[in-house]
Amino acid sequence: MNDLTPDSPQDYPRTHHNPFGIRDADDHPLFCITEGIRAEDALAHASLLLKGAYETTYELTDIGLGHSGLLWSALHLVESAKALVDAVAANPQPAAHA
Repeated sequence: MNDLTPDSPQDYPRTHHNPFGIRDADDHPLFCITEGIRAEDALAHASLLLKGAYETTYELTDIGLGHSGLLWSALHLVESAKALVDAVAANPQPAAHA
């Protein structure tokens, strides 16, 4: 017989600690993905970051490449989204406890 009890929140896949991006003079990362975020939440946020990167780069094609601030923004959005996806992929097993 199938158990109809839903999985507890602790059974969902979660992110792995994942520093990314630029580092300070002592080689400490300025950004990092926190361990233990639900994979579903991390991937939803990654999707929003990628949407922002898409829209930024789309605008750059219309106005030209002379806007380095927009290029930096797009790079950071893509890097952040990649870090979120990597943090989920690095910890595919459900957490034993949260």
